[in-house]
Amino acid sequence: MLVHLSLKQFAVVSEAELGFGPGLTVISGETGAGKSLLVDALGLISGLRADSGVVRHGADRAELVAGFSLDDVPLARAWLRDNELDEDDACQIRRVIRADGGSRAWVNGRPVTLGQLSELSTLLVEIHGQHEHQALLSRPSQLALLDAFGRTQAELGAVGAAATRWSALLTERDELSAKGDVSDRISWLEHQHGELDREDLEADAIARLQDDHRRHAHAADLIAACEGAFAHLGGEEGPSLSRSLQQVRSDLQRVVEHEPRLGDVDAMLDAAAIQVDEALALLDRVRSDLDLDPSALELIEQRLTRIHELARKHRVPPEQLGAQRDAIAAELESLQGAGARLARLDTEIEAARRDWRQAADALGRLRREAAANLSASTTALISELGMGGGRFDVQVEPVETDRPDPQGGERVEFLVAANPGQPARALRKVASGGELSRISLAIEVAALGLDAVPTMVFDEVDTGIGGAVAEIVGQKLRALGASRQVLCVTHLPQVAAQGHAHYRVSKAASEGVTQSAVQLLNAKQREEELARMLGGVELTREARAAAKRLLADV
Repeated sequence: MLVHLSLKQFAVVSEAELGFGPGLTVISGETGAGKSLLVDALGLISGLRADSGVVRHGADRAELVAGFSLDDVPLARAWLRDNELDEDDACQIRRVIRADGGSRAWVNGRPVTLGQLSELSTLLVEIHGQHEHQALLSRPSQLALLDAFGRTQAELGAVGAAATRWSALLTERDELSAKGDVSDRISWLEHQHGELDREDLEADAIARLQDDHRRHAHAADLIAACEGAFAHLGGEEGPSLSRSLQQVRSDLQRVVEHEPRLGDVDAMLDAAAIQVDEALALLDRVRSDLDLDPSALELIEQRLTRIHELARKHRVPPEQLGAQRDAIAAELESLQGAGARLARLDTEIEAARRDWRQAADALGRLRREAAANLSASTTALISELGMGGGRFDVQVEPVETDRPDPQGGERVEFLVAANPGQPARALRKVASGGELSRISLAIEVAALGLDAVPTMVFDEVDTGIGGAVAEIVGQKLRALGASRQVLCVTHLPQVAAQGHAHYRVSKAASEGVTQSAVQLLNAKQREEELARMLGGVELTREARAAAKRLLADV
């Protein structure tokens, strides 16, 4: 859960430090005081893009720091470990936004991207903005909400994979069909491949051929050099080097007893004599392999000429001719089997369609079950939230389509009947702003516990609600706080009274500059704040008494 939040030079806040605990924490304040800035800060901590407008006027940068405890968030601990960002069981997120619009982010002191920040934050905090309930009017959003409620991620993934495979097979068939008659292409490729296949085009074979060419081209010089060296080393032109070394060793051995170090010299000369003998043997073999054969040189040059001509023809270096031959062979094989592949593709496409249908049917069953449960739970809750006799229905309708859809085979429509006896109609056509707020809150309460996110943030989702319904809204938010950490920005005293902790945001002008301050309220201060929310600027005795009653009823 969220443990602390620090703001520096953020919007109209010079500096603020907030601590949070479990349960419901409410945040109140006068209109324009900056209550929702705390929610905005958490949004930026969660990876939302920022601009220079969030930097306090006159400051170089804004700095936001949030600390989270991970005791009850195993998924976040695993994510941090997988990304090598773990630090015990705590998580600190820091974000700096500069006045020039740039920003940077760190997790546990290590720099991260906004994408990483967004991935991590989805495991830590869930923000419900005051206008977010408008998403309920969108059919795609309704379908996504139903899938989240029904925990259909695995089945939805299987449907998407089957649809993707069907689409890929269809594309392959269309591409093969578009090629038409490929007989001319096959004939040309066969000719090209035949030319290349007649030569040994492996890179090491070409390298050996080039070595042979150099050896034959310089055969006369090589023979002369070998014979001269053999004459000097073997003794054909004077004493041999081996005999000279042996004579020196004999002379030294007669006196070695008088100077032990001469024994080391003798050993070195013995090794040198062995090396000379081995050099003579290798020299003799090399000389034997050399031959002045103009016809062999001509054959080698002809082969090299053909290879270089093929390299120019195919516009590749000689060493890549083997790869070019293999590529032509692969294309030739694919074209030669195009007819058979087309016949198989029809079968595979139909099989992919059946796989999609099977996966989509399984997904549809889960969606219909989830729709019934969500309808019943939400209907019960909206009745408590001032829509007595109203009914909420999730309509799941099959959609006939020729193309497997990655989203499945149904469409979803949220229906509502605001009053008893009225037929249910599409939510987007009949719900007022207040009704949308209440339905949104009811769905959020109904869906509690379906994910592992420990912190839920509500930014004035109680807009358009008042009276007794406001008290029930507060009770529902407090109930959420029993199993989740809940932060709620509110203007309703009935909601604020339900908080386990209460922050007040106030603003004041200092030297012509407006500043906001955040204060954690004690029991007496809470009474005063609730009285202000109940009675306005002038705190009457009646307002204070009503505030005490609200707190006493919690």
